[in-house]
Order: sequence, then C-alpha cells, then structure tokens
Amino acid sequence: MKVIIPLAGKGTRLRPHTHVVPKPMLKVAGRPVMSYVMDDVRKLGNVDQVVYITGHLKEKVEAFARTAYDLPSVFIEQDVQDGTAGAVARAKDYIDAPVLIIFVDTIFDADLGIIKDSQDDGIIWTKDVEDYQRFGVVVTDGNGHMTRIVEKPTEPISTRANIGLYYIRNWQLLLEGIAHVLTTQPHKGEWYLTDAFQYMIDKGAKLKVVDVEGWYDAGQLSTLLDTNRVMLEKGRARVPASLGDGATVIDPVYIEDGCVIEHATVGPNVSLGAGSTVRNATVRDTIAGLQVTIRNASLHDAFLGDHVRVQGVSGSMSIGDHSEIRGEG
Repeated sequence: MKVIIPLAGKGTRLRPHTHVVPKPMLKVAGRPVMSYVMDDVRKLGNVDQVVYITGHLKEKVEAFARTAYDLPSVFIEQDVQDGTAGAVARAKDYIDAPVLIIFVDTIFDADLGIIKDSQDDGIIWTKDVEDYQRFGVVVTDGNGHMTRIVEKPTEPISTRANIGLYYIRNWQLLLEGIAHVLTTQPHKGEWYLTDAFQYMIDKGAKLKVVDVEGWYDAGQLSTLLDTNRVMLEKGRARVPASLGDGATVIDPVYIEDGCVIEHATVGPNVSLGAGSTVRNATVRDTIAGLQVTIRNASLHDAFLGDHVRVQGVSGSMSIGDHSEIRGEG
C-alpha cells in the first residue's frame, strides 16, 4: 500500500506561527500534529512508500519526516496551490497499488486496520457533527456507500463531515477520476479530490463510508487549543518531578523537563515547551513553545511561539517566535 500525505498549504489561519513552522508541525500536547497521524500509519505495517506532497516550508517538512519516521519516502513539491486533486495528481507516477490519503492538519481516532479486509473500491472516513453547515458532508445509500459529497449544505441532507481521510483500493479508477477532474473548470483556481471520488461513483465504484470515533481539528487557533486540551485528557499530560517554589499545577498539563514555575499557577490545558519559565503568573488553556518566559501576567487561550517573552499583560493572544510583549507589570 502507498500512503499520500498532502501538506503543501500555507496555513494562513494560523499566522504568524505558520510563517516559520509548517502547519502540520505545530505542536499540541508537546508533539507535532502530523506525528499523531504518522504513528497510526507506522502501525499498519504494510506501507510500501509514503509520498509527501510538500510546498510551504518544504525543507522543514522533509527534514522532520526523514528524521522521525523510518518509512520509505519520496517528497514532491506542489509548486502551485491548485487544490487537493492537484496535490494527489503530482503523486500519480508513484501510485501503483491501493492508496491511503491523509490530510494531516487534523487528528482522528480511526481503526485503519479495517482496510486489510475491505473489498470495496474504497473507504471514506467521516465524523457525525451537529454544525454540518460548516463542512462538506457525505451522503450515503442504504448500504452505507457514498452517493455524493455536498459542500456546506443549507439543509440537513447529511451530518457526516468529510474529514480528509481516504483509502482507495481501486487506484486505477482514482487516477482516471483525477485526470478527468483536471480537464474541468477549477473552483477559484483549485480542483477538488472529492470530485474525483464522485467520478468514481458515477462509474459504478463502491466507496464505503465509516464514522471515526474522534476528529480533532488543528487548522485555526480556537480548534488547535481545543485539540491540545483533548490530547492532554487522552493521556498526553505530564508534569516533571521538579518545578519551583510556589508552583501550582492544575491538571491536565504537558510540561517538559527543564521548565521553571515559581509562585505561579499553570493549567488546566497548558502545554509548556522545554526551557520555559513562568513566574508570578497564571496561565491556562495555552500552548507555549520552547524557551518561553511569562512574568507578572495572566494568560488564557493563548498560543506562544518559541523564545517569546510576555510580561505584565493579561488576556488571550497569539504571538510568533522571538517576540516580546510588555505591559506595565
């Protein structure tokens, strides 16, 4: 089996952080978002090759993937942001077996092992949601096979959101569908992979729809912080044996070794990178990178990059690497 991972996007909704860090490498609960997905891929054990479709900050993505995962890999640049179908099309020379396609700006709880016994042409994983109007939703027939995907419906024709996780056993028809899509008029400059799936269905393919137990978005600040909370609650929390005088920790938190917390309260739902210091402050619902200093401050719902200094302020904020915010405190 081949695995295709498109991650060329610029992550504009998470700027300024994505100016210097690729969106899939932003950390929640102390780990890059994409690492949660890649751990599931590695567990499959039958991966012949991973094809990374890179773009923005491609050197950082490639360096991380080569260092963190001992899987046969190839890296292809998507030099023009022409959509999800355009991304997968760049991997066509490497697709000669069933493919698992994963968009790694989310984390999911899914049993990927079911692909080993699947006899359908493919599987599309979904998540049942209440706010279906925000998503592309998958419509199914009575046998649980996809009939179509509708983007941001106004009527509740389905509440099963498309989460960007697909297994395609009939890879030949997938390539045919992508080739067809690329001959059509793009939508605001982009071709969608879901249109290739619709082509497959129109040609008689059976794409099974399977709900995941959990789906956690990391594509914008509010959802990234919420996903950090979920990962902490699901077992990623940790507290070093030694912190500092007057340290109060409210679980769950992820605090790396070497952090100093003095006369301060940290938590709940805080991830604090190595070498960081919190003094005379309160911090909750926050992700802070490496070597961050927080003094005389009260922070909540904040996202701080590496080497950030915050002093004498209160509230919610999103601050990029090597920045300094000073108030009167």
